[in-house]
Amino acid sequence: MDSLEILLQQLQAIAQSGKHYTKDVFDMERYEQLEDVAKVITAKYTGANEQQLDIFFDSDNGYVTPKVDVRAVTFNSEGKILLVNEKLSDTWSIPGGWADIGYSAGEIAIKETHEEAGIHVTPKRLIAVRDIQKHDYAKKNLSYIYRHIIECIPDDNKLTDIDNSETDEARYFTLAEALELKLSLNRNIPEDLELAFESHKSDIWETIFD
Repeated sequence: MDSLEILLQQLQAIAQSGKHYTKDVFDMERYEQLEDVAKVITAKYTGANEQQLDIFFDSDNGYVTPKVDVRAVTFNSEGKILLVNEKLSDTWSIPGGWADIGYSAGEIAIKETHEEAGIHVTPKRLIAVRDIQKHDYAKKNLSYIYRHIIECIPDDNKLTDIDNSETDEARYFTLAEALELKLSLNRNIPEDLELAFESHKSDIWETIFD
């Protein structure tokens, strides 16, 4: 992510936090003006429409913090990694998604794997916490994101047919096979897959974080 995108996210956070905490009517006007300016610049930079901008700028109340994304890395008994095919983009990714309110990170890993791949898993350990702005993920995102990569153990190696709005296939791959796929580079990059295999082969693993 380039420096302008980070600056825009910082502007949004300053405006949103300032509007929440200020008690002065004149300061409130200034923070609202700052937000309006940030919206204009963000729209020109990202191509976001008015509705997307409103959702982004109004999504957090109070002190603005990063959003949390969880990716559930699962290996079968043959040491192959589970990936799912994204319907809209026809690309492959590690199952996962936003952390929902009311669920722990481990529970999100279980939930997303079941929804996207149709299998039940048990979370094993936290492989890494990634500040995605510091890595080469493809899609620009209005939100500042921390990605949690969690290794899981499948309750059953057998994959079943899946039927949901996001994915249409789930398969296991070797690292070499996975790196040859058309990956969803906003959800996972080759470095994530290599890290996952490295963790899986290690009896003792120290969580990596930026």
